[in-house]
Amino acid sequence: RPMKVAFIHPDLGIGGAERLVIDACVEFMDAGHEVVMYTGYHDVARCFEETRNTDGTRAPWIRVHGAMIPRSIFGYFHALMANLSCLYCALVLLRNETNVHCVIVDQVSSPNALIRGFTNIAVLFYCHFPDMLLATATTKRASRLRAAYRAPLNFLEQITTGMAHKVVVNSKFTEDIFAKTFKMLYRLGIHPAVVYPAAALDTFFSQTEFDASTSDVVTFLSINRFEKKKNLALALRAYALYLQEKKPGVRTRLVLAGGYDKRLAENVSYFSFLKKEASAIPLSNDDSIVFAPSVTSLEKNELLNTCALVLYTPPGEHFGIVPIEAMAACKPVIACDTGGPKESIVHGVTGLLCAPDPKEWAGAMLHITHDLSVARRMGTLARQHVEWKFSRRKFGEKMMAAAGDALVEAARVNRKRNQSVVSCLNFALFAAFVFVNAKAYSFALAMLRRVDAAVR
Repeated sequence: RPMKVAFIHPDLGIGGAERLVIDACVEFMDAGHEVVMYTGYHDVARCFEETRNTDGTRAPWIRVHGAMIPRSIFGYFHALMANLSCLYCALVLLRNETNVHCVIVDQVSSPNALIRGFTNIAVLFYCHFPDMLLATATTKRASRLRAAYRAPLNFLEQITTGMAHKVVVNSKFTEDIFAKTFKMLYRLGIHPAVVYPAAALDTFFSQTEFDASTSDVVTFLSINRFEKKKNLALALRAYALYLQEKKPGVRTRLVLAGGYDKRLAENVSYFSFLKKEASAIPLSNDDSIVFAPSVTSLEKNELLNTCALVLYTPPGEHFGIVPIEAMAACKPVIACDTGGPKESIVHGVTGLLCAPDPKEWAGAMLHITHDLSVARRMGTLARQHVEWKFSRRKFGEKMMAAAGDALVEAARVNRKRNQSVVSCLNFALFAAFVFVNAKAYSFALAMLRRVDAAVR
């Protein structure tokens, strides 16, 4: 039956996590459910098209609250600020929204405590990766300070994650990390289900609609946020080695596209670093390196549709939506042989999995593009693989099933709570009854003794 579903997400920018939560919203709406999204930040000039109207204004189901809460304090305390932002969104949601059946909390788990503590609403938590594992320190002193700062946040994360009626994760890799990180929760029987992110197949060309092998330029495409952990320098170094071995006369291009937020110092500094790295690569007239920060969804889809091969450079990625979108566009993918890509890419069939070594990547690039019919064959199989395992329809079905599980668990918990309340009331009434009767018996006995004494 139709229900009202509320989502809470910390920062609705452009990224894999944002793509996932938007896809979930769209699938719930397409299924006839009412959806609202509460977030601490949303810029209509830098967002996914589904979150704004045709006139460029914000979609009515997007509710932005807590924009006054900074993303960080002098570049520090990102996790604390994210928790405060999401807690504020949760408070506003509980104040403003009525008849909500299920709240889907994304990334930051602290709102689970508020919702569980003050309502009977079902809570579904989507865990992309334990936050306590994401931050790193560079010095021993910084490590000690970070440990002191993170200790209460880590405790809060584990406790509030366990408060959700249902927990889902984005890959088996993350499921394994969840078990090793949240050992107490796992011992208590909180075992998350895996719900893979998805790609909207209808936004990409099929192989029959576009054939990259007919293009006169071989385009290598990297899509990622401009952050150091995404290891985009690997693509540059692999491309430099590839140029030394490629066939003469072949025109090539490397495009580095992805999310870029000028609010983030890391984005700005790493982008400058990559530009400097690129300028040191000797290029012939047949070759070029192009930077495309903050591309729109339409621009990204066009790049995917027209490239020959996608380079996905992050090591140990939790899942990674880009390989799925690339394969949906009939493009083979080269990725690191760690983390989520091991679950999404079939090595030697839909792409190649390599160690994060530029020489090995250059060899893989040569192998796939030496004869572009290889890229075409891999791309066809990649599309079929996504249709079978990673379609948005399947993602929507699994998310709605998980929400249903959360509703069932919430009903069970609420019923048990009500039974406990009734039991407590019954016990209190019984205790009161016994107490009153004892007093009455004592009073009657005392009166009888007085009467007996008077008679004597």
